Amino acid sequence: MSQRRDEIAAHVAARGEVRIDDLVAAFGVSRMTIHRHVEELARLGVLRKLHGAVSAQPSGVYESLHGYRAGRHAAAKAALARAALAEITAGDALMLDDSTTLAALAPLLPGRGPLTVVTNSLGVMQALAGAEDIALITPGGAYHPTYHAFIGPLCETALAGLRANVALVSASAIDGMAALIQDGQVTRAKQAMLAAAARRVLLVDSSKFGRVALHKLAELTDFHAVFTDSALPGATAETLRAAGVPLHLVDIDDAE
Repeated sequence: MSQRRDEIAAHVAARGEVRIDDLVAAFGVSRMTIHRHVEELARLGVLRKLHGAVSAQPSGVYESLHGYRAGRHAAAKAALARAALAEITAGDALMLDDSTTLAALAPLLPGRGPLTVVTNSLGVMQALAGAEDIALITPGGAYHPTYHAFIGPLCETALAGLRANVALVSASAIDGMAALIQDGQVTRAKQAMLAAAARRVLLVDSSKFGRVALHKLAELTDFHAVFTDSALPGATAETLRAAGVPLHLVDIDDAE
């Protein structure tokens, strides 16, 4: 059910506005089923209900849906993950957030340990569970299926009691010099990771630049390294570097 909901959100987001009848035809299900999914997506703030149609909310909330994010910009995420390995040394304690960008890093970690990995991402936990050279720590919290992760006060409190060598996180959007996240609870979990780490690393693909989300995560200059792919416009890269952002451009071919 959640997969179909994510697919409907992505379908509408790609087109801007879609009639209910067209969704029925596209997904081969009843109007009642479509209306049920649309009601839930409207409740989440992902879609806006219109008379006989739905439209994507301009806020970018749909970007939060894990199933939608997982299939987006996969080559860029793979390249960023491989580049981020340079930030990791055997013996480190790492914090990895719930993003699909960091999910691309998780399968690369076994064999590079010993490492301690703290994560609230269920996908990262599953990828690393049983790895002989990985000590896996989960901060707990309330599971949220939209993010396939654990968030909330319990998660934040546990993270505040830990310390790590490196925190690696991603963001929903980059507006000017600010890294932004759509959901407040997700923002607080990521901020707790950043506060607990000696070194802070941001991995964000170039499609996120020039976009807006609701909550500020951090200034780009708060990170010790910011990795993005080389599709970022040259003028944007120059502006960021001139402002003191430790920017690293990664060729997508580096993922091969």
